[in-house]
Amino acid sequence: MKWIIKTFDKLDTKELYVILQLRAEVFVVEQDCPYQDVDNKDMDSYHVMGFDSEHLAAYTRIVKPGISYSEMAIGRVVVSPKNRGERLGVQVMKQSIAFVEGELGHQAIRLSAQSHLQKFYSDLGFQFTGKEYLEDGIPHVEMLRD
Repeated sequence: MKWIIKTFDKLDTKELYVILQLRAEVFVVEQDCPYQDVDNKDMDSYHVMGFDSEHLAAYTRIVKPGISYSEMAIGRVVVSPKNRGERLGVQVMKQSIAFVEGELGHQAIRLSAQSHLQKFYSDLGFQFTGKEYLEDGIPHVEMLRD
């Protein structure tokens, strides 16, 4: 697995295309959830990409403080359907957390997790904040890693 982390302005057009393609494949088509994925946060984010050869297998977006939350945020966590079962979700989250802690200085990270993934994120050090809500018709919980 080849891991690449870039700011929006450093992404090339092919990287941006495969990111948007994977996000649409999973979040819009697979989860049957029509929503505006391109939300003006990508330009203020770091993009964590895990490539299996030339194929984008895993991805997250690290959003700078003050955009989604007052803290850093990790979102759009996605693994390609072709790569499920390979524990890439854990790997891409560990890459993202390590980047925040190592490159940006240790700081709190907040995320909005689909409720059924609460244990997954808890195992990575995130704690439920007590806030549960519907986002695009899907139950979510807010979680914080301090």
